[in-house]
Amino acid sequence: MESFTPLTAALGGALIGLAAAVLWLGNGRIAGISGIFGQLLPPAQTVVWRVVFLVALVAATFAAAQLFPGLGVGGEAPARLVEAPPAWGVPTPVWLAIAGLLTGLGTKIGNGCTSGHGVCGLARLSLRSLVAMLVFFGVAIVTVAVTGVV
Repeated sequence: MESFTPLTAALGGALIGLAAAVLWLGNGRIAGISGIFGQLLPPAQTVVWRVVFLVALVAATFAAAQLFPGLGVGGEAPARLVEAPPAWGVPTPVWLAIAGLLTGLGTKIGNGCTSGHGVCGLARLSLRSLVAMLVFFGVAIVTVAVTGVV
């Protein structure tokens, strides 16, 4: 949190909103990352746009990390992933794999993720998305309180 600035947060939010609007206006699809990714396996009939969107998402993240190295965890250069709490005795790759699996399970149970519900669903005034976001953030607060990892 030491490297947080309103400018970078506003810029990131604007870029996410722009990407969601472009996808919706250009393809008529909601920019829910879990849904886009989840339809790759087994392949849906519309695979190409999903692959292009996900590749662009990763490429833009890589480009931002290279262009603005101070945006990494703690504002350190180069950008790096968060590490597992040392007191837990779990290696960071295992910690990240478990976190990814739990996130995937949660998005499946919640029928969407923070991009689908939080960005697109709330913009459409969806009550289901509001409830989902309240649960997402409630669980995030409890997780940070328990693990101490921000």
